[in-house]
Amino acid sequence: MFDSLSDKLDNALHVLKGHGQITEVNVAETLKEVRRALVDADVNYKIAKEFTNIVKEKALGQNVLTALKPGQMMVKLVKDELTQLMGGDAEGIDLSGDPSVILMSGLQGSGKTTFSAKLANYLQTKKNKKPLLVACDIYRPAAINQLHVVGEQVGVEVYSDEGNQDPVAISKAAIAHAKANGHNVVIIDTAGRLAIDEVMMTEIANIHSAIQPQETLFVVDSMTGQDAVNTAKAFNERLNFDGVILTKLDGDTRGGAAISIKSVVNKPIKFIGTGEKMDAMDVFYPSRMADRILGMGDVVSLVERAQEQYDEEEARKLQKKIAKNEFGFDDFLNQLQQIKKMGSMKDLMGMIPGAGKMLKDVEIDDDAFKPIEAIIHSMTPEERSRPSLINASRKKRIGKGSGTSVQQVNQLLKQFNQMSKMMKMMQGGGGQKMMQMMKGMK
Repeated sequence: MFDSLSDKLDNALHVLKGHGQITEVNVAETLKEVRRALVDADVNYKIAKEFTNIVKEKALGQNVLTALKPGQMMVKLVKDELTQLMGGDAEGIDLSGDPSVILMSGLQGSGKTTFSAKLANYLQTKKNKKPLLVACDIYRPAAINQLHVVGEQVGVEVYSDEGNQDPVAISKAAIAHAKANGHNVVIIDTAGRLAIDEVMMTEIANIHSAIQPQETLFVVDSMTGQDAVNTAKAFNERLNFDGVILTKLDGDTRGGAAISIKSVVNKPIKFIGTGEKMDAMDVFYPSRMADRILGMGDVVSLVERAQEQYDEEEARKLQKKIAKNEFGFDDFLNQLQQIKKMGSMKDLMGMIPGAGKMLKDVEIDDDAFKPIEAIIHSMTPEERSRPSLINASRKKRIGKGSGTSVQQVNQLLKQFNQMSKMMKMMQGGGGQKMMQMMKGMK
C-alpha cells in the first residue's frame, strides 16, 4: 500500500531527518520534492501545492529551524497536515434508524457489491447487528447472483425480486421485509455503469428520495487515482452522499485518491477495502494512514487486530506452559492460526514501524505458513509435545511426509527453539538478551 509514495517522501525528507544544518533554503527544496512526490502519486497539483505551502508556513512560523530536533519536527508537521488533508478524525457510520438504511452507490467494477457484503459482515460481527442485503441492480442478473453468493459467504440474508423492474419499489419492499423479520440494518446495492450517465443518476436519486437513508456511501476503486476523485465529485454534486469507501487499497502503490478525495468533495473516507477476503476491510483512520505513508507503521491497528483474536484464558494457559518449558508445536500451530485470522501477512508487516521498508522487495505469500503447517501435521502427537525427541531418522520421515526437505525441518526446529527461548526471556524480563537473539533470527 502506497509503496511508491512512501519511498519518495522518505527520500524527500532524508536531508531534514539528519543532524546537519537546516535552513530555509533546504526546507523549501525538501518541500518541493514532497510536492513532486504527491503529484507523482496522482494528487492534484493544486492540492499538492497548497499542502506544501501550509507545511512551509507552519515550519517557519514554529521556529522549526532553531528547534533541538528540527528534522523530527518537520516530519511531524508533514504527518499532521497529511492527516488533516485526509479528513483529520475517523468518521463513524450512522446506525440510528430502525432499521438503519445504507444506500451504496458507485460505478460498475468499483467493488460495490462485494463491499456491501463486507460491510454487512462487519456490522454483524463487530457491531452486533442483523443486516439485510438488498439487490437493486435490475439490469445485470449477474449482479443479483453475485450478491447472493457473497451474502451466503458472510451468512447474511439477501432480498431480491428479479421479476420487478422498479428499484424504488424493491427498496421499499426490502425495508418492510427487514422490519417484519427483525433486521436492524438494510444495505441496498444499486446499479452501476461503466461511466456516469443521466439514467443512472436519476435512478439512484429517486431511490435516495424515496427511502431517505441514514447513510449514502460512494464506493470507488482507489487504483483509478484522479479519475476516482473526479467521479466522486460528479456523484456528490447530484447525490450529496455522506461518505466514501475506497476499495482495492491494498493494490494502490500511489495513494492519490486517498490523499485528495476529502479535500475535493469535502466528505470523509469512512471505510477502506484491503483485500479480497470478506473481512479484508477497515475503518479509515487518517492519522494511522499518514503514519503508514511516512513509513511509521500502524501499531494501533495491529494491536486491535491481535486483540480481536486474543483469548484471555488461552493466553493464561500458554503462559503457564512457557514457564514450565512445555510450549510445544500444537501451541505453535494454534498461534499461527490466530495470526492468519488477523489478515494478510504483507498488510500485517506494513503495520510494524520500519518493517515495510525492510521488506519492500520481499514477496510475502499468504501461503507462506503452509510448509510449516505440513511439517507440524507430519509429526506424531508425542513429537509435537516433546520436540526434543525429533532425531535424524524422525526428521527424514517428517520431511517426506510433509513434502519438504530435512533442511526445512531443521530450520523450523531451530526457529522454534529460538522462539521458545525468547518467550521465556520475555517472562523473565531478559530484554537485552532477547534483542540480540532477534537480530540472529529471520
